[in-house]
Amino acid sequence: MELFLWILIIVLGYALGNLNGALLISKILIHDDVRTHGSGNAGLTNFFRTYGGFLSLLVIVIDVGKTVAACLIAQALLGPYGFAMEAKMVAGVAAILGHSYPAASQFKGGKGILSGAALAACLDWRVFAIIFSIFLLVVIFTRYVSLGSVLAGAAFSVSFCALYWGNWVICGLAVFAGAFVIVRHRANIGRLIHHNESKLSFHKKKE
Repeated sequence: MELFLWILIIVLGYALGNLNGALLISKILIHDDVRTHGSGNAGLTNFFRTYGGFLSLLVIVIDVGKTVAACLIAQALLGPYGFAMEAKMVAGVAAILGHSYPAASQFKGGKGILSGAALAACLDWRVFAIIFSIFLLVVIFTRYVSLGSVLAGAAFSVSFCALYWGNWVICGLAVFAGAFVIVRHRANIGRLIHHNESKLSFHKKKE
C-alpha cells in the first residue's frame, strides 16, 4: 500500500506541475504563447517582461498553488505512515519536474523557481527565509533574476542538508532539486559570464 501511495504522489505531483501558470495565462487570457517571446521560457520572468505585472500575479498564484497542493496531498496520504516531510519533498520535486518538462506542453516549461520556493515554504520556513532573502538581495543589487535564482537554488540544497543531515531522502532530493534549477539556468550562466544577460526592468517590453 505504501509503495502505491509513493508512486501516486509522484504522478500527482508531476501532473500538477504541468499546470504552468505562464502558459495557462498567456494562452487562455491573452490568446498567445509566452514561449514565442523573449527568452522562449515559460516562466514568471519571461512572462513579466513580455506582458507586464498585473497578470504575473496570477502566474505566481498558479505556480505556487500547484506545488502547495502537491505537498498537502502527499502529507495527507503518507503523513499517517510517518513520512510527511519526505512525502512533501518527493511530491514537490515531482511538481518542479512537471513544471519544467510538462508532457502536456511538449515538455517545454519553466525553470522551477516559484515551485522550488513554494516547496521550501511547505517544508521549512527557515529554508524559505534563507533562499528568498538571497534571491531578493541579489536581484535588488544586481537586477539579475537568473543570478538570484542560481544562488537561491544552491542555498536550497545547502540549507536542507545543513538542517536535515542524516535524512538522506530530504538531503538527496534537496541536492537534486538545487542542481536541477542551476542546470536549467546554464544558458543564463553563460550570458552572465559574458556580461550580456538581461537585467530586470519594471517596464513592459515593447514588441
